[in-house]
Amino acid sequence: MKKIMLVCSAGMSTSLLVTKMEQSAKKLGDEVEIFALPMSDGMSRIPTVDCVLLGPQVRFNLGKIKEEADKVNPGLPVEVIDMKDYGMMNGEKVYAHAKKLMGA
Repeated sequence: MKKIMLVCSAGMSTSLLVTKMEQSAKKLGDEVEIFALPMSDGMSRIPTVDCVLLGPQVRFNLGKIKEEADKVNPGLPVEVIDMKDYGMMNGEKVYAHAKKLMGA
C-alpha cells in the first residue's frame, strides 16, 4: 500500500484535502494511506512514505525536506501542492499528481 504524506503548518488545514484525496482513491479502487502532519512531525515520517506533498504555506521548507529525504529515502518524490488545487481543495487533481510522482 502506498503512503502519501501532506505537510502543512499545523496539520489541520490539509485535513479536508486528505479526505477528498481519499475519496478520489476509493473511486479508482486504489488502496492508499493518505495523512497530514505538521512540519515538525512530518520530518520523522519521511522514511516511511512513498510521496511527500507540501502545502503552499510551507513551500519555503521544500529544500530542507528534499535534503532530509535524500539522506533517508533517496528518490522520494517531494513537491509543493499547486496553490490553485490546494485553494480549491481539488483532491482529485492532487491525488492524480501524487500517483504520477510515485509512478503509479
